Amino acid sequence: MENFIKELPKAELHLHIEGTFEPELLFKIAQRNKIAIPFKTVEELRKAYNFDCLQDFLNIYYQGANVLQTEQDFYDLTYAYFEKCKMQNIKHTEIMFDPQTHTERGISFKTVINGISRACEDAKANFGISSFLIMSYLRHMTEEEAFDTLKQSLAFKDKIKAVGLDSSEKGNPPSKFKNVYKASIKEGYIPLAHAGEEGDADYIWEAIDILKIKRIDHGNNALQDPKLVQEIIKRDIALTVCPLSNKALQVVPDLKNHPLKKMMELGLKPTINSDDPAYFGGQINQNYIEIQKALNLTKRDLYALASNSFQYSLLDENEKIKQLQNLTGYFQTH
Repeated sequence: MENFIKELPKAELHLHIEGTFEPELLFKIAQRNKIAIPFKTVEELRKAYNFDCLQDFLNIYYQGANVLQTEQDFYDLTYAYFEKCKMQNIKHTEIMFDPQTHTERGISFKTVINGISRACEDAKANFGISSFLIMSYLRHMTEEEAFDTLKQSLAFKDKIKAVGLDSSEKGNPPSKFKNVYKASIKEGYIPLAHAGEEGDADYIWEAIDILKIKRIDHGNNALQDPKLVQEIIKRDIALTVCPLSNKALQVVPDLKNHPLKKMMELGLKPTINSDDPAYFGGQINQNYIEIQKALNLTKRDLYALASNSFQYSLLDENEKIKQLQNLTGYFQTH
């Protein structure tokens, strides 16, 4: 089963590039930029990657992001992720980045986007992996600040496919960003958002009704509301589920109780993703492997999940068909 998962062609739809920052690379870039961090060794830093709630995670996450200063830093971070994609048979990935985490520190939007997008181009040329970028607004900040980020992004529109909404969910409902989403859609960005990870089903209703999102990031708490489940099915909206992230942040303390299988049984379209793999104990294959064991998923279940990852990606129809044919061929021979 593990070999089947490792070779399974797949897409990753919920991945924060700042959350792929492995301790070794963080240490290396901190030294290169002569930035002091409160850890003497890689091991000490790795220990700090253990936490049990979203806020503790965010604190170390933002601390890590602080060492990113130059275009080369963002390139190195992103290219290191693509090297892992190649090893895990990820054929397509949709990468979220948080411009505000960096512009707030005085790093220009241009530095961030150029470093990341150059790595995307090189990964396409060297590994054949396609990718799109999702610009995320930080929900603990104001809508006005999100508007400023939108404005800064317009010079780089050709490099950005969609907008997202991440960071602390509780107390920051999707409706807070109603106007900036409307403006983002007008600029041609596809709307996506985190909803229903810590927030309840009402947050998901807001995200689909007010922000008009095309995909729900997380969405665990959709199961609180049977009407919402039916509405998501009716609108054919997928969920980007992140098992190891859910476990690390105590959203689901035990993977045996993870709602993924129930989602599938109800007719929802979940996908499996790694979220912030450096911090949550595993890349995408590890998420597949551990959730398969916990829920006793069959090869057909895994095929359906990988299928969803291409079907609900932002790829054009021709590319989706090509990827799905490749996946089906793999499944039929295994």
